[in-house]
Amino acid sequence: MFPQFRCKTLFICLIILCLTLLSPAPGLSVTAADRSCPQPASLRVPGAEHQKHACLDDLTTPGLLRSGHTVQADWAGLHSVQTPPPTRPVPGIQIDGYFPDTSRFNTNHGWNHDAQFVIRLPEQWNGKLIITGAPGNRRQYALDFIISDWAVSRGYAFAATDKGNSGTSFYQDGNEPGGAVGEWHQRVTELTKAAQATVGRHYGEQVKYTYITGISNGGYLTRYALENHPELYDGGVDWEGTLFTPEHNLLTYLPAALKHYPAYKQGDARAAGAMIRAGFQPGSQFLWDYHYLVYWDLTQRIYREAFDPGYDGDLEAGIPFCPSGTPGCDTDYDYHSRPPQVKEAIRKVSLDGNIGKPMITLHGTMDTLLPIRTDSDLYSRMIRQAGRGKNHRYYVVEGGTHTDSLYDAHPDKLRPILPCYWKSLDRLEDWVEKGKKPPQNRHIPMEKEKPVTGCSM
Repeated sequence: MFPQFRCKTLFICLIILCLTLLSPAPGLSVTAADRSCPQPASLRVPGAEHQKHACLDDLTTPGLLRSGHTVQADWAGLHSVQTPPPTRPVPGIQIDGYFPDTSRFNTNHGWNHDAQFVIRLPEQWNGKLIITGAPGNRRQYALDFIISDWAVSRGYAFAATDKGNSGTSFYQDGNEPGGAVGEWHQRVTELTKAAQATVGRHYGEQVKYTYITGISNGGYLTRYALENHPELYDGGVDWEGTLFTPEHNLLTYLPAALKHYPAYKQGDARAAGAMIRAGFQPGSQFLWDYHYLVYWDLTQRIYREAFDPGYDGDLEAGIPFCPSGTPGCDTDYDYHSRPPQVKEAIRKVSLDGNIGKPMITLHGTMDTLLPIRTDSDLYSRMIRQAGRGKNHRYYVVEGGTHTDSLYDAHPDKLRPILPCYWKSLDRLEDWVEKGKKPPQNRHIPMEKEKPVTGCSM
């Protein structure tokens, strides 16, 4: 969800520069460091078409940046710049590779090949594995700072996938509407099975616990996996996962933002009311200009193209920032009036709330891309209606927004969610492994003392 745009302030330009992934990433160096390294045969990832491995002095982002085994552009902008990085190196092995695929959006390593993955194997293993998929339209290193660092520092093996397609033209993948999103789930399942086998063979014992987690689209992957493949996992943490159902999805509220925000900016008070009725949080107006420029327009066009390519005829993903009345304009998109096959395309990748393993959901009240009222509030209700409420905890984070980097621009109005996310992973461990149930659904207040590192939950 990273658009081309017109910068109006230097600050916005700098933030968007951090968030965009429109330019090719540099190739990675995968030359092994001077460490004792197992033979490649013992690290063979089942089903991988190509792979390389390196034995490294440090699997956390400070060391990975030095050795060239991460792409910072993949994970830039997801955390506050004030979040301290790990200080203790974690030696181990990194495996980079890809599974067979026909699309070529992912330029990491210079491979120009999708279905890329990364697996990290710390020397001091705790018997557990964390699986995740990239958020937004990012690639396999997107969670290196906010998830992988936490995981390997605690002895977890870690595995991540690019979901099989990435970038702002991901909708070109797939043979039918919705097929690009459908592939995401195939790739997560593929990686989970391959990583479990690889980790077990490397350490000489089976994985004791496998957890799945992610943010945004990665949170959606967590929800879907625990609904459809609970046998592969022991639990998960869903950080503001995207909601897809035939009744509620991005396409049901983003057009309202595209239509009413320009009028609001011109001083029309009724337009603000229309935005709030569409689901946007009262008091979030200070974030609207940024989201209009960076997220809303592009997100609506590319996801609408993924599920409803016929709406704009021969155009591909519509016309950026088009005014109402323009032929094929996404500002005028009316999801509910579209043909049944559009709803069917979304139904194939929909959530139903029938989670089969324990899951914790976090969502910020100031999320202005996936508003809490149109997303996790509804999904929490779906879980209860499916009779799975005992497997779920829902924590509403006051002042949290979709990406923690926005805290740096608005420290008086926002707070990072990351500290609460890490604490939720601790809570999940205790729930699954010790039978210690986490606190009931609750509202987490703003953190006044140490917002970048603390969470009162």
